[in-house]
Amino acid sequence: MLRHVCSAAEHEEAVIAGALRPPSLDAMGFVHLCTAGQLPGVLDRYYAGAVGLVVLHVDPARLPTGALVWEEGEPGEDFPHLYAPLPLGAVVAVDER
Repeated sequence: MLRHVCSAAEHEEAVIAGALRPPSLDAMGFVHLCTAGQLPGVLDRYYAGAVGLVVLHVDPARLPTGALVWEEGEPGEDFPHLYAPLPLGAVVAVDER
């Protein structure tokens, strides 16, 4: 299972649209994802002190074929990047933070 962190408001918009299209998709070409083991570091590095967040649990088997690519993010650590909007059908659970 993979994870994606976003605001509750972004998630609500995605529910209406049927897919999550975070700003990183337009800016960098992909949606940032991480593993459960990488999640604490992601939260510490990028979301310290943030409120109103949700963590989406994403089933990689439900992502578009060929759109998930593992690439180096932090030096020496590969992260999953989704080169497509994140379909809400791939989200199997949502945790509030």
